[in-house]
Amino acid sequence: MATSRNAMMKFLENKGCRVVGTTEEFSGSKGGIWLSGEEGDGLFNYYSESSKYNIGVLNTLQNAVEKKGWWFEWNDPGTIMCWTM
Repeated sequence: MATSRNAMMKFLENKGCRVVGTTEEFSGSKGGIWLSGEEGDGLFNYYSESSKYNIGVLNTLQNAVEKKGWWFEWNDPGTIMCWTM
């Protein structure tokens, strides 16, 4: 079972992500978390081709998020969403 959205938002903030709001606030899509892809001290890099990143997300962060039942999806190079699986 996936971690609740509120708990996931706190988890992401504790990891250094800038949680902007919910996907409902961004686009009206229900259930996700809206994050800044431009902040987070190297957690996100949309353009990276380094093996440290998977789809522009630092591997350690992506693995931790997936273990909690969530995944990332880019909206644009500065905006990334986190969704429950």
